[in-house]
Amino acid sequence: MNRVIVFVSFAILTNSAFASVADYFKDELGRTKWQHVANFSGAVLITLLTITLVTLVFSYRNSRRANSALNEIRKDLENRVQERTATLAQANQALEGEVGEHRETMTRLQASQGYIKSILDSMPLMLIGLNEKMEITQWNTSSEKVTGAKREQVLGKNLWEAYPTISLSPDQIQEVLSSKKTTTIKHSQRGQYYFDMTLYTLQGNYDVGIVILLEDVTKRVKVENRLIELDKMASMGELAATMAIDVGTPLQKIMENLRCIQSSNCEGKDEGELKRCMSEALEDGLQANAIVKNLVDFSQNQGAQLQLASIPHIIDHTIELAGQVLSNPSGTKFRDIEIQREYDGELSRIPCQMAELQQVFLGIFRHACHALGECKREGVTPLISINVNEFYDAIWIKINHNGQGLTSEEQQNIFEPFFLNDETGEKQSVSSSGAQRLSFAHFVVTEHHHGHMAVTSDVDVGTTFHVQLQVR
Repeated sequence: MNRVIVFVSFAILTNSAFASVADYFKDELGRTKWQHVANFSGAVLITLLTITLVTLVFSYRNSRRANSALNEIRKDLENRVQERTATLAQANQALEGEVGEHRETMTRLQASQGYIKSILDSMPLMLIGLNEKMEITQWNTSSEKVTGAKREQVLGKNLWEAYPTISLSPDQIQEVLSSKKTTTIKHSQRGQYYFDMTLYTLQGNYDVGIVILLEDVTKRVKVENRLIELDKMASMGELAATMAIDVGTPLQKIMENLRCIQSSNCEGKDEGELKRCMSEALEDGLQANAIVKNLVDFSQNQGAQLQLASIPHIIDHTIELAGQVLSNPSGTKFRDIEIQREYDGELSRIPCQMAELQQVFLGIFRHACHALGECKREGVTPLISINVNEFYDAIWIKINHNGQGLTSEEQQNIFEPFFLNDETGEKQSVSSSGAQRLSFAHFVVTEHHHGHMAVTSDVDVGTTFHVQLQVR
C-alpha cells in the first residue's frame, strides 16, 4: 500500500515538473517555441558532451595512472621473476655441482673399496675380521684357500662355526678386545707346521671389532731352525777341532815320553832320563786332564742365566786356566809367555754368562799361543798385552800379541767356521791354523751378549783383538 502511495506521489510530481517545463517552451497562444527547444536541447547536449568529455579525460588520466602502476607492477614482477630465475639457476648449478661431487666421491669411494679389497685379497696370509659378537665381517682370498670356505658362505657367521679348527678361544679374543693390545699367538706342531696369529682391535669410535692375521711361517721357521742347527754344528766343529788340538798336543808328548821310557828300558839308559820322561808324561797328562775338565765345566754351565761379573776377574781366571791347558806343538807353553795387564781402576760389572766369556778369552789366548809359537822373527820375546777400559756405558777389551800376524784373507775369515767347503766341493782338512778361527767366540760376543768383536793385524807385527761389551 505504501509503495502505491509513493508511486502515485512521484507520478504527480513528475507530471507537475514536466508541465511547468513544457509551459516554458510555449508562447501566449500555446504554440511551441521550437527555437527555445532547440537552444535548450543544444545546451543540454553540450553540457552532456562536456560532462562526458571531462569524464573521459579523468577516466583516461586514471587509466594512464593505472597502466603506469600496472607497468611498474609488471616490471617489478619481471625483476622478481628474473631474480628468482637467476636464484634457481644458481641453485640448480650448485645442486649440479654437489651432485657431480657426490658422484665423484662415490666413484672414489668405490675405487677405494675395490683397492682395499684387492689389497686384502692379495695378502699372502689369512685375514679375518670380527665384530663384537664374534661374527665374521672380513674373509680374504687366502682364508678361502686355506679353509675351503667361500666369503659368501661365512660372512655374518660365528667364527668357530665357519672355521672350527682355528686354535683360538673366545676368552683369548675377549682379552684382546678388553685390553686393546696387539697380541701374537704361536701355534705349531713340531716338524709339521708353524703359524703366527696376530690379533689387534680396530681403532676408532664407530666400529668395535678385531682383526686376526694368520701367517703360515712353516718354511721360514724350518729355514731358521736349519740355520740354528748349522750354527750349532759350526760351534761343535770348532770346539771339536780345538779340543782335538788341545788334547792332541799333550797326548802326542805323552806318547813320545812313553816311547822314550820304552827305549830307555830296552837300551839301558840312565835313571835320570827315565825320570825326566816320566815327569813330562805326568805333566802332559795333567794338562790333558785340565783340558777335559774345562770342557766339562763349560758344558755344565751352558745356558745359564746372565749374572753380573767383573771382566778383569774373568780374564784373570782364564789366564790361569790357559796356563794349565794351552801349549803349542812347537813346544811353546802359555804359562811361559809374558802377560802385561792394564785395567782401569773402577770398572762396572756387566750381565754375562761367565763360562761363555771364559771360552771367548780362552780362544783368543789359544790363537795367540799358536801365533807366538809359529813366529820366526828373530829377537822377539813372546808377549801378550791386555787392556780393559770403560767408555760410554761399554767395556772395551784389547788383547794384543806380537806373534805371527794374519794376512788380509785370514783376517776376513777368522770369524768364519773353518770347515766350509772349498771351491772343489771337498771339505777342508782340520789343521792347526784352521782350528784357530774364532767363529764360536764371535757368535758368543755378538749374539749372546749383543757386543762387538773385531781384529786388526800385521804379518810382521802381530795381532790385536777388540771386544766391546755393553754395561747395561
